[in-house]
Order: sequence, then structure tokens, then C-alpha cells
Amino acid sequence: MKDPYLFDFISLKKHSNEVQIENAMINKIKDVLIELGNGFAFVGNQYKITVSDTDYFIDLLFYHLELRCYIVVELKARKFKPTDAGQINFYLSTVDDTLRKEGDNPTIGILLCKEKDKLTAEYALRNVNNPIGVSEYKLLEDIPEYLQKQLPKAEDIELHIKSIEKIEEQEENEE
Repeated sequence: MKDPYLFDFISLKKHSNEVQIENAMINKIKDVLIELGNGFAFVGNQYKITVSDTDYFIDLLFYHLELRCYIVVELKARKFKPTDAGQINFYLSTVDDTLRKEGDNPTIGILLCKEKDKLTAEYALRNVNNPIGVSEYKLLEDIPEYLQKQLPKAEDIELHIKSIEKIEEQEENEE
């Protein structure tokens, strides 16, 4: 399993929450699929599963064409906690019972956390029977303050682009 996944093509900062990360991933799903690797097919985000009249929502659900199984991806915008293993294990069992068809292999879980302690993750997953991996993700690093002062603001760039478009429009009218 890849570790860490590099999501630096998503223009979010380190202090983003799970919903912001998920929405950015959906907006860049092609890039996300390339980063995840060959064979991933996107099934849905906030994929609803219902157990005993209670709705639960899987952050991202994929189907792997070569492995012939569902892949549940859970995002945590914080350090891995042992309780996360129980949540994703629950999702895997539910997907296996409700979505998995004959010929499909058992569902695999990928828990993407901002940080993880390998020993904590190992203990949390040691006696779990479902295939689950815990990996860190990396977002675009914050631009140091001294560089931010030297970079133009978005409004300045927009004004510059508009002035270039205006000049090009005038040149076209003169022809």
C-alpha cells in the first residue's frame, strides 16, 4: 500500500477539514484516481448505507477493476485514532453484505489520516479480519509568510488578465 498519498494537486492547506478535503478530491477525481493507482473506478462520495434504520455515509467508495472488490476510503483530518479501525471495519462488513456480488473479493479499507503512529495503527488493526490499511496524506504545504508578501494577490492577477483581454479586444477591433 502506498504511504503517504500525495494530494498536493489539491489546493488546500494543512488545516483543512474532512469535508473540504473530500470536496476537493471530488473536484479533482481524475487526479485522485491517478494518485490511487491503476484499476480504481469511482462509485460515489458520501455513499449512503443503511443498517437497522440508521444511515451511515462512506466518504469515498471505489471499485477496483483488477482486484474485483470494493475499496472504502475514509478521510480523517487529524491523527489516526484506534476507534477509526472500528468505523472502517463496520463499513467493510456492511459493503460486503449489501453490495458485494458473487465473484467479488472482500472489500478493502483505506483510512487516510493527516498523521499516524505506526505502532498505534498496528495494534488497532492486529485482530481485525478485514483488509484495512492506514496511510497518511499530504496536502499542499503552506507558503511561508516571507514569500506570500512577494507574491501578487489574486485580485491583482485578475485585473492584469482583464487589462490584457481589453488590449487584445482593442487590437482585434482595429483590424
